[in-house]
Amino acid sequence: LQSKIGRPPGLAVLMVRDNPASAVYVRNKEKACSKVGISSFGKHFPAQTSQAELTQVIQQLNQNPEVDGILVQLPLPEHLDSTSLLYQTDPSKDVDGLHPMNLGQLLRGEKGLRSCTPAGVMRLLQEYNIELQGKQAVILGRSILVGKPMALMLLEANSTVTIAHSRSQNLEDITRNADILIAAVGRPEMITAEMVCIRVITKGN
Repeated sequence: LQSKIGRPPGLAVLMVRDNPASAVYVRNKEKACSKVGISSFGKHFPAQTSQAELTQVIQQLNQNPEVDGILVQLPLPEHLDSTSLLYQTDPSKDVDGLHPMNLGQLLRGEKGLRSCTPAGVMRLLQEYNIELQGKQAVILGRSILVGKPMALMLLEANSTVTIAHSRSQNLEDITRNADILIAAVGRPEMITAEMVCIRVITKGN
């Protein structure tokens, strides 16, 4: 890629406020960038940063030829509208694949940027030669970041997909029917051993 564009690719990560969990994610991203030769442009903002200020920064990054990807670290403080900020991001630089254009391309089965975690899960399943066609895949979680795009990617692979969540009834019956079980609810130990069939392939975040 460097030889193709004549420079290291660049990733800009925007983080607002001092959230310990977000800080860990951002540090890990910066380390990963350094390891593979990606230039990381970390931008940290105080909690009181306004919507207009962040929008202006994103628009500047959209125009910056040294920046190939933009990532807004979630969650944001309550006074900020994350959806609006995603709409402001250039779809070609939306590395989380959350811009409506990228989500629409996923829905239509077209090529485009994909949400990172679901794309990583698909890569992992492929790496271990896990058969997906015709398999019962259960996803626990319905977020726009993981659960919903994960379901669409598995449907593309011809799996039979069920989405469950914290308010699903008879959750154990649903999960025990899975050949592939993906937990994406951010709640430790929501899935217990009794809820998993011995043949199941599990992936938790």
